[in-house]
Amino acid sequence: MHPVGVWTQGPQAPAFTPQALLEVIDQVRQPLHVVLDPRTGSIGAATGGALAPDGAEGWPALATLPPLYPEWLGDRSFTQVHGVRFPYVTGAMANGIATTRIVIEMGRAGMLGFFGAAGLDPARVEAALVELRRELGDGVAGEGPAWGSNLIHSPNEPAVEARVADLYIRHGVRRVSAAAYMGLTPMVVRLASTGLRQLPDGSIARRHQVFAKISRPEVAGRFLRPPPGELLDGLVQRGELTADEARLARHLPVAEDVTVEADSGGHTDNRPLTALFPVILALRDQVMAEQGYARPIRVGAAGGLGTPNAVAAAYALGAAFVLTGSVNQAAVESGLSEAGRQMLAQADLADVVMAPAADMFELGVEVQVLRRGTMFGVRAKRLYELYRTWPSLHAIPAEERARLEKEILHQSVDEAWQSTAAYWRARDPAELARAEADPHHQMALVFRAYLGQSSRWAIAGLPERRPDYQIWCGPAMGAFNRWVKGSFLEAPDQRTVVQIARNLLEGAAVVTRAQQLRSYGVPVPPAAFDYRPRPLA
Repeated sequence: MHPVGVWTQGPQAPAFTPQALLEVIDQVRQPLHVVLDPRTGSIGAATGGALAPDGAEGWPALATLPPLYPEWLGDRSFTQVHGVRFPYVTGAMANGIATTRIVIEMGRAGMLGFFGAAGLDPARVEAALVELRRELGDGVAGEGPAWGSNLIHSPNEPAVEARVADLYIRHGVRRVSAAAYMGLTPMVVRLASTGLRQLPDGSIARRHQVFAKISRPEVAGRFLRPPPGELLDGLVQRGELTADEARLARHLPVAEDVTVEADSGGHTDNRPLTALFPVILALRDQVMAEQGYARPIRVGAAGGLGTPNAVAAAYALGAAFVLTGSVNQAAVESGLSEAGRQMLAQADLADVVMAPAADMFELGVEVQVLRRGTMFGVRAKRLYELYRTWPSLHAIPAEERARLEKEILHQSVDEAWQSTAAYWRARDPAELARAEADPHHQMALVFRAYLGQSSRWAIAGLPERRPDYQIWCGPAMGAFNRWVKGSFLEAPDQRTVVQIARNLLEGAAVVTRAQQLRSYGVPVPPAAFDYRPRPLA
């Protein structure tokens, strides 16, 4: 490398030793100069001082790196469009585990949080929306903290999905995380298209920003393109969209923010981020060229992000933002019980397992859950085996049925059906009628009741049901626990969502700086890639 000038030393000498380099690398908010020691040929780094032209007295300068702020790691359009300080999002962990408290703390810290509305009664979702608007405002960029809520695809309960989408429209929820979709539904298209209007300069303003969480290119393609005409026409005919809104929707993608979900807790295809993300990024570029969109589509990364190194890697892949999940479930603001958070704090990398999902049980869809300290994964898989093998509850052999009643249901199958029937009688009588006509569907509803309640037992912290806790969790939790060991974040009662986020972001900036220096030939010590958690303001 040839010098680009001369660095004149200030109060601080250039760093050449491993310890001195560590101290310099940690100062990410300072300009950094890569300098050469002409006597030894060693390459080092320096802060302070000044650059001078060739011929001045000082150290030959090989490069200058500007300040690196955690705020700048992602796509600037993300922070501008959503009015946040940091390109960082907390995911919508279902059943209210991503509490309003998490969302409020994120908003006040200049980040974006999504409320975990999936699995909740619409009345409770509405109460959460009222609280969030009271505490944070309506979420308009530049006029207050940003926040959002979750809309989950519910193939077994489309009426509930429609009611929640309607709530978001009536309450003007600006950001909605659309999760577990395998295709577009009228509800998500209606939500994305309602309130579209053309501005005097010809651009189109959105009222609702959909964040599509995807893990497959074919699903991503549906959200990256405008909604199908037949869906828009049907919404207009039913009076759920105006003709003008449908016309404008034909020129915009359903989602201008796409979250690529790799190997994560909950619903996941277990794809490695480094394999999946570039494919979706290339698809985004292809669709943008094909459609001629005037403004960018941002692609964020989720899944496996439990350490600063993982977060730095996601940004290096091109992520506009990062979204964390499992690690926030262990935070004090989480809706999970103290017992559940303690279990998560003990998890290691391999302490996860795939198990049948309550919301898509009959389809064989699985979710990733905690294995250590709970029998849920094994028992849930056993229920699916029984469902696949036998046509009804009473067709199960007597010995097997007795084990089912004692070990999993904790009641007879008849008692389990009675409580399940009471639930559906109040929630959706059509499901009850279908089950009474179809014994196999009756079995599915009973087994889904166990799967659904198991996450609520973990939220409530019922000690007698601890072996049945369903806690959504990915390998990121184990990586996080290893990273924080010996630090203030090791103790579960010190794990706040803001400290987790700030440390992941600060660490990602330090790791990124270390890699920059290494690429310029600086002998960066390995410890520079091992940022340790510290209390951050």
